[in-house]
Amino acid sequence: MKTELKNKKLTGKQVRYLKGLGHHLKPLVMLGRDGLSQNVITAANAVLASHELIKVKVGNGCFLDRRQAAEVAAEKTDSEIVQILGKTFLLFRPNPDRNDEHRIKLPS
Repeated sequence: MKTELKNKKLTGKQVRYLKGLGHHLKPLVMLGRDGLSQNVITAANAVLASHELIKVKVGNGCFLDRRQAAEVAAEKTDSEIVQILGKTFLLFRPNPDRNDEHRIKLPS
């Protein structure tokens, strides 16, 4: 079942664009038994800084609901939830310090 959360900063066109970019991504952050520990948040911040768009997987051992995990992760990393699909979710946070050729350029 596909679930999406409303976000305030991204338009529908931008969300669709980011979903397309995120489709082929492998999960770079995994949530396990410890849930959203400080180590996981630190890792997510580092990956968001270098990639801007990341896929997070909620493992079987995680006690958090996927929606709850996505909301808390987005809040703690100051990012936007793009999509929640199955046990994975996409987070986006633009990084203005990245080189222009490597930045994700959102449609207007």
